[in-house]
Amino acid sequence: MNKSPVNAVASPAELIDERIATLGDWRGEMLARVRALILAADPGVVEEWKWSNPVWSHHGLICTGETYKKAVKMTFAKGAALDDPSGLFNASLDGNVRRAIDVHEGDKLDEKALKALIRAAVALNKAS
Repeated sequence: MNKSPVNAVASPAELIDERIATLGDWRGEMLARVRALILAADPGVVEEWKWSNPVWSHHGLICTGETYKKAVKMTFAKGAALDDPSGLFNASLDGNVRRAIDVHEGDKLDEKALKALIRAAVALNKAS
């Protein structure tokens, strides 16, 4: 007898786990690494699933984790308002609000700078 609820819905964390596993290549590994860095940067981060993508929030949206054929994209909701002294933002630079980081196969993440950017995004959300 099946004991699971009829309308059981996977949690955001389960959906993110599934996305990582389904990719099965460098993109899954990179998305898992990005996720770990976000969670390590701020213990108050909440994982969500919106627009068919992983989303991380704390007092508002921090960033999304989109996967494409040749990139893992982190789109920061208020990226244009964040200082980026390490120059991590390399995509969506023309917008007035969002900024993104495209990570390609073989790229190395500046983990310290990315954690600082996550913390700055959370601080901006808290101040808004």
